[in-house]
Amino acid sequence: MTGKNITGPSVETVPDGDNRTRLVCPDCGYIEYDNPKVIVGTICEWGDKILLCRRAIEPRLGYWTIPAGFMELGETTMEGAARETLEEAGAKVEVSDLVGIYDIARISHVYVIFRARMLTDDFSPGEESQEVALFGLDEIPWPELAFPSITWALERYRDGAFPVVESAPADQAFSL
Repeated sequence: MTGKNITGPSVETVPDGDNRTRLVCPDCGYIEYDNPKVIVGTICEWGDKILLCRRAIEPRLGYWTIPAGFMELGETTMEGAARETLEEAGAKVEVSDLVGIYDIARISHVYVIFRARMLTDDFSPGEESQEVALFGLDEIPWPELAFPSITWALERYRDGAFPVVESAPADQAFSL
């Protein structure tokens, strides 16, 4: 290789016109922006039951969750929620109402959870799910839910208290 060694974003500095420290490439001036991750998911209804997935991956392997995951580039939140539901639970859904948006600033996550109606009673575990099952609201395995954000969304749904936008308290226990 001839010429100058390129180091990439390696210098911490506040770029001109910005107010936060960022990693900047000293060779070309490229600025690396590290932004929050958006998680999209659904509370899937089939009759008077909802669909939950038992996680087949860490974090929280073996715990129950709603079908949810990271939003991809080029999709809307509703499209991402439907895609995640198909990938994790094998269920085709019609996404409708916003249940809520939940900010967890300390881990830079934003959860966007929708209500969805299953189009058929067909569902099956995807690669990230050990099993998928329908639960009545009185059958939800509350102590076995994977994350506080999932408990939050299911409680709001159960109580009919949506849509809501809320932030996790800074001192709320949350472990990955």
